[in-house]
Amino acid sequence: MELQKVILYYGFTPLADPEAVMLWQRTLCESLNLKGRILLSSHGINGTLGGDMSALKRYIRQTKLYPGFKGVDFKWSDGTGDDFPRLRVRVRDEIVSFGAPGELVVDHNGVVGGGVHLKPEEVHQLVDERGDEVVFFDGRNAFEAKIGRFKNAIVPDVNTTRDFVSELESGKYDHLKDRPIVTYCTGGIRCEVLSSVMKRRGFQEVYQVEGGIVRYGERFGDKGLWEGSLYIFDARMNHEFSEHAATIGECERCAAPTSKYYNCANLACRKLILLCEPCTADNVSRNCAPSHVDAI
Repeated sequence: MELQKVILYYGFTPLADPEAVMLWQRTLCESLNLKGRILLSSHGINGTLGGDMSALKRYIRQTKLYPGFKGVDFKWSDGTGDDFPRLRVRVRDEIVSFGAPGELVVDHNGVVGGGVHLKPEEVHQLVDERGDEVVFFDGRNAFEAKIGRFKNAIVPDVNTTRDFVSELESGKYDHLKDRPIVTYCTGGIRCEVLSSVMKRRGFQEVYQVEGGIVRYGERFGDKGLWEGSLYIFDARMNHEFSEHAATIGECERCAAPTSKYYNCANLACRKLILLCEPCTADNVSRNCAPSHVDAI
């Protein structure tokens, strides 16, 4: 049996006809027996796919033939096509849903007015130069940060990316507007938009980790500024960069250390619960606790 892998990627580029691109991408993925999710909009593409490594390599080669996708950074991860229930290729107003499609400006170089990209080494250089002045700002949903985050990071109280605009406009982060802010998220796409949204609201010095937590973890593992596990939106649920990863999450039932989210045992519930292994053996522990978080 051939080795399987997962790829995640995004590219901000103007698409004149997202529907046509959607049909091409769907046909390409079906011909290669790939599963996962691809979102398209007039702003570009955002995808996560799993399947045979040879099929994924063919997918990448074919996708890069499209001029706007030539420079897309495809990130490889452990996993299989079975980590996804099906293939979904759809057109949306946004490829990452901040609820502000009219605000985002994209050209052939990517997002216009976004934060400065920092390679993992450059993140460390900035911290070395500016010290405690640097603020790490989590660009993910708050529940993701329960199991992993950059040390001393600010974690906004958001359940979905659509909450970020109102969160930023609340005034609670206004005291940070003159400080160097490093935004970060899983693969980088949410920070492309978040950094732009922040700059439009008066934050003066905004950066983003190039390639997101994934690229940072590939470079530094658990020996840098990251601690814990990385939450991911498929059947794998979480990823650790080394066997030395810290466990910073707490079981919602007994407060024991854990990094494992589980789907609620109540089939009518679309939520996740953070549980230690002993508590998962008790089905009652997986039924609708008040502290559940949305799985979306």
